[in-house]
Amino acid sequence: MNEPAFPPLLIDHLRKAVDVAVLTGAGVSAESGVPTFRDAQTGLWNRYRPEDLATPQAFRRDPKLVWEWYAWRRELVLGVSPNPAHTALAEMERQLERRGRRFTLITQNVDNLHGKAGSSNIIELHGNIQRTRCFDEGTLVESWPDTGETPPRCPACGGWLRPDVVWFGEMLPQQALEAAWEAARVCQVFFSVGTSGLVEPAASLPVAALQAGAIVVEVNPAETPLTPHAHFSLQGPAGQILPQLVQAVWE
Repeated sequence: MNEPAFPPLLIDHLRKAVDVAVLTGAGVSAESGVPTFRDAQTGLWNRYRPEDLATPQAFRRDPKLVWEWYAWRRELVLGVSPNPAHTALAEMERQLERRGRRFTLITQNVDNLHGKAGSSNIIELHGNIQRTRCFDEGTLVESWPDTGETPPRCPACGGWLRPDVVWFGEMLPQQALEAAWEAARVCQVFFSVGTSGLVEPAASLPVAALQAGAIVVEVNPAETPLTPHAHFSLQGPAGQILPQLVQAVWE
């Protein structure tokens, strides 16, 4: 496949940028075959509503059901590998840091594929399905006694353990959200990749970058509410566009 001819001005902006921020959404994970929340509701799970499986109220009502739902989704994700979009973003980070510049990756995805691909400066707005924390105390827990209970118990306080993801009705982690806003405000180039631009507050991050004077680049197969406002709109799969862009900028 021939490489697309990227606008020279975009390449120039990336070569000169001291600070680059990237927001990724479900489209990037979908290219690896990660099912969305609703797509994963197949088989015995299709009779449940999201509020039965992914809210604090659901967990209090039936912790075993919610734990088993996330254990099943965790196994799905473990069988999936990063795609070329993930690896291209990891390479972008390496190229920038090699030049003493900063790269921040903000993701709405919980699958840890960016980490698997080698990205290191990651802000996880919605958590990480591979991590576990205490439902009562909120602290991360890496191991616990195998008592056969489902869900397992926190070794510190004895409360139930839960996946470290943001459920419906919960606030995003404050520290992660503040770091994402800061990254959007200080960067010279901001990428919005594989996200619909409909879910707040993440949808406002490229707007904040625009208002702060950043060059905003959208990479998405379809138009979104951001498209008319982006300086550059690169339409197509991120797994095709991003590797070619990285190569064009840092040959």
